[in-house]
Amino acid sequence: MTDQIDTPAPSLGAAYALKCRECGATTDLDASYACMECFGPLEVAYTTRAITREQIEAGPGSMWRYEALLPVEPGASSRPGLQPGLTRLVRADNLAAALGARAVWVKDDSGNPTHSFKDRVVAVALENGRRLGYQTIACASTGNLANAVAAAAARAGLASVVFVPSNLEAGKIITTAVYDGTLVAIDGNYDDVNRLCSEIASNRDWGFVNVNLRPYYAEGSKTVGYEIAEQLGWRLPDAVVSPVASGSLLTKVDKAFREFVELGLVASHDYQVFGAQATGCSPVSRAFQDGHDVIRPVKPDTIAKSLAIGNPADGPYALDAVRRTGGAIADVSDEEIVEGIKLLARTEGIFAETAGGVVVATYRKLLAQGLIDPQAEVVLLNTGDGLKTLDAVAPTSQPTFTISASYDDFEANYSGATA
Repeated sequence: MTDQIDTPAPSLGAAYALKCRECGATTDLDASYACMECFGPLEVAYTTRAITREQIEAGPGSMWRYEALLPVEPGASSRPGLQPGLTRLVRADNLAAALGARAVWVKDDSGNPTHSFKDRVVAVALENGRRLGYQTIACASTGNLANAVAAAAARAGLASVVFVPSNLEAGKIITTAVYDGTLVAIDGNYDDVNRLCSEIASNRDWGFVNVNLRPYYAEGSKTVGYEIAEQLGWRLPDAVVSPVASGSLLTKVDKAFREFVELGLVASHDYQVFGAQATGCSPVSRAFQDGHDVIRPVKPDTIAKSLAIGNPADGPYALDAVRRTGGAIADVSDEEIVEGIKLLARTEGIFAETAGGVVVATYRKLLAQGLIDPQAEVVLLNTGDGLKTLDAVAPTSQPTFTISASYDDFEANYSGATA
């Protein structure tokens, strides 16, 4: 890859520097997220690496089996942590049949310790926060990240301070507050929260996982792509459909596939990357549809609060990945999101949060529009647990009927029931 070069004595595993995604300037592996030359975003740069399938398979049953491909010091799996990753890849034949598709898989990250893929990114960020001496780990969050930071900090014996919009789902508030860190609710949307956190990060000696530790944090998402390839028997799918909030997950899954090809772990195979957004917060989808390279910020208004980022930092890079692979980015309404959640639940027994509903509904839409080949082998990313977003489905998920404790009542009602 373009960010891999031969250089002696890397200072953090195979990582040797932070590199600007725009101008290519490099800096030390410290708590930096913006290039001092052009203010572009930084990402981790690696030396040339070598690893075998056998070495990976002999590793721990978590994302740390890919430790050699991540910016962490050796021994991450032995330090106190939540040990996320190696979540199930479910063959979704019932869903495929319902949609008229040949082969569909669901990468179900609801099985992570705090029930979302954010445990992966926090694990890498926290390792670097520890390395850099931070005693307080913080974040701006739409919910899942707040859960992951509060839990991981508690496990590591560190303080946590997390900032969320005050109108967040009650489930995500409770499942953050229970870890007894500091939870700050902000009257505003995620973009307001993020701006405040950037200001706080410049004034306090805290490790903000998605601000000053962001280059490391983002690399944790690669493990989703690594696992997909390994769980498919060391091969790549034809397509992957990813939810888009900041856009980082989509770009890092794409990066993971490319890295595995370059490392010789999988055969080269053309694949498409597709992005999924809610219509009520669809700045990247709009840019794609309009053929633009610049993302115009929007004010979020959707039930998919975990995707409600109106000014996505990695939006332009998500556009690049989608266009380079011949994919697309589409958006779906709140009603379609609920239908997507329920379709996945009734066909595969997987209860996804709203972001998962966005992915399923978008996949169905892309199939209908002819933008995805129904014969393609597709992996859908479910990034969180539906128990976190019960309000979205509560109005349409109620008892079929209510009766007295009488067999006659049951017979009378059941014979006329539709389910």
